Parts: sequence; C-alpha cells; structure tokens
Amino acid sequence: MSQHRKIRVAVVFGGRGPEHPVSCLGGGHLLNVIDRTRYEVVPVGITRDGRWVQVADEPSRLALTDEGEMPSVETVAEPGSQIVPWAGGPAGSSRLDRPPADVVSSAPGEIPHLLGEVDLVLPVLHGPYGEDGTLQGLLEMAGVPYVGAGVLASAVSMDKEYMKLVFAARGLPVGRYVVVHERDWPGRPPTAGTSGQASGSTRVRDAIAELGWPLFVKPARGGSSIGTSKARDMNELHEAIAVARTCDPKVLVEAAVDGAEIEVSVLEGLNGAPPDTSLPGKLELGGGEEYFDFEAKYLDAASVMITPPPIPEDAISELRRLAAAAFEAVSCEGLARVDFFYTPAGNIVINEINTMPGLAPTSYFQRMWEASGMPFAQVVERMLQTGLAKRPGLR
Repeated sequence: MSQHRKIRVAVVFGGRGPEHPVSCLGGGHLLNVIDRTRYEVVPVGITRDGRWVQVADEPSRLALTDEGEMPSVETVAEPGSQIVPWAGGPAGSSRLDRPPADVVSSAPGEIPHLLGEVDLVLPVLHGPYGEDGTLQGLLEMAGVPYVGAGVLASAVSMDKEYMKLVFAARGLPVGRYVVVHERDWPGRPPTAGTSGQASGSTRVRDAIAELGWPLFVKPARGGSSIGTSKARDMNELHEAIAVARTCDPKVLVEAAVDGAEIEVSVLEGLNGAPPDTSLPGKLELGGGEEYFDFEAKYLDAASVMITPPPIPEDAISELRRLAAAAFEAVSCEGLARVDFFYTPAGNIVINEINTMPGLAPTSYFQRMWEASGMPFAQVVERMLQTGLAKRPGLR
C-alpha cells in the first residue's frame, strides 16, 4: 500500500436477506462516521436480487425518513455508475441484462472487479447471504481483506442451533430449546376441535411440551427479530412456526426466560490481546410490546437502553466475562454483540451472539461503547485497524 494515498475501504451494505433496510441504515451511518482524512470510502450496495452497485456517497439518503420509511440500495443506486469492467453483465451479455434505470452493476452472484482494487472491505450485512459466512468465503477466495468474523465464526453464530451447541460445549449457560425441521413438523394446520398436536413428530412434540408455555419461536438463521413470535398455546405455536418458516425452513423453539434482556458489545483485542467488552446495557420497552420485536428495535423511540444496568457490580463483571468467552468460543473477530437474560435470582443465560450487530445511529452496539467512554468514530477506527492487521490466507 502506498504511503502517499489514503486507505481505500469499500463499505458494503444492503443484501439479499430480510434485514436489507437495517443494513442500509448501518451503511449510511458508517459513511457518515469514517474518517475521510485517512480513508477513501467506496460505498457499495447489494440489491435485493443480488446485484452489486455503486451507490451515492450521501449518508442522509440512507437514513430513516420522518415518516418511518426504511432505506434500500435500490433508492440510492447511482444511474450509470460502473462497479465492474463490463456493462450490465459478463462479456457478451446484452443491454437487456442491465438492471432498471441504467444502473450499471455486476450480474447476480458475481464478484465485482472493484473489490480487487480496495485495501479493505467493511461488510455491513446482516443475516443470510452476508453475515453467515457466504460473503466472507467469497472475499477470502478473491483475496480481499475484510472486517469482522471469518467463515467459521460467521456460519456458526448465524445458525442458532450450532451456536448454542458450541456455547454449551464451552460450558457457557444457554437456555432450553428445541430445533424443528420440516420433516418434524409438516405444517398441517390443526382441525376444528383439536389441539393440533397431530402435526409434529412425537419426539418433537414431547420435547416442546417439556419447555412449557409461553414459547418463543424464531428462524434458526435470522436476526432483528424478523420472523420471531411468542406462542402461548398449541394453536399459536403452529402459527409461529409458519411465520418463522417464511424466513428459514429450520426453526428454533425456545423456552421463555423470566429475566431482563441485557447486551454487551465486544471488540477484538489489539495485537493479540483478549477481546474488550463494553459496559452492559439493559433493554426496556416503551411502546407496549411484549418483547423486543422489529418495531421496538428500530421504529419505537420509546424503547431505551440503561447503561450500566441497575444490577450488582459482580453481575456486571460476570456479564462482561461471559461476553468475551462467547466471542472466543466461536472464534469471532472484529466485533460482536452478545445478548443475555438476567433473572431475578441473579442467574445469567446467553441468548445469542451477533457477529455483525446493528450499526445504525440508534443501535445499541454503539450506545454501550459510548457509555463506556469510547466514541463511535473510535470504535469504527478500531474495527478498520484490526481488519487491516489480518494476515492473508488462513486466519
């Protein structure tokens, strides 16, 4: 890298998954925060159909509108912007292959040539097709350095079944749950006058019955509470599984934990040091929701986070220790947010780890670091520096 030029960073956001607008919010926020005196920033969007396009470097267009409308890559794609050395597709393709509005982009699924010309990629992608190891593998095959967790950590952490298996193997406290595959729960709706129990396999029905009510049902590979529902009886369980399956054929059914929802932000340690953890933050609903659904997380201004939470100091220390342990258990890198339940009896249960947490202006990841004395611009600089420090090849 020349010492006479800025470090070139591609901020990639959007994506094919259901968290596309959340990713756009985070991408816009990062465009606004990255130090432009040190970095040349290349904003790159992935459309919902998988095309890579260069977008306007205008963070204000990637913000939540006053009417509550979420942004998308399609609304900020630059007409005529070229991100690959061909126009609208591989050599020999026709102009009919171009996406609408004369936006020149890569064909779906192809590696943009531009990414071979940057020093680092900052992938602000959530959920499947971005946070699950797919993009990370693509970048590694292309020899492009990137920020954040590698292939294994991304894949394990995205699939909540295997995430919990790894945590349990490391002796970390996890809640009770049952994995429901399509073969276990064919999806036949209950008939009138029945409980609907005829649908699931006996093994799965019995396992779910042992969890008790209420239950939380969610896609095994998802985030932002999209596809998540609370079930209080068998009929609601059927409905919740059907909703979760619109996002993922594999579903997790979890026992409810009576406790406060508390989160901890984590950053990879510098120069091989252990990970650093923020002060924990306690989530509090303000809009009448029963749990932190999508609305509460992104659209309800009444929801707040209390940092540090009103719990004993030894519990705060233990939450931070467990957050670092969870980070290392899945071989995470770069950054993460670890979510917990803290019960009235003082017990701690790990809910999940997010290897690319929300990075929007209102996201809790940055709030916890700010409450811990680290401004978000410094957090972003730390993310970029640890990404640049990675050696090529196997991590």
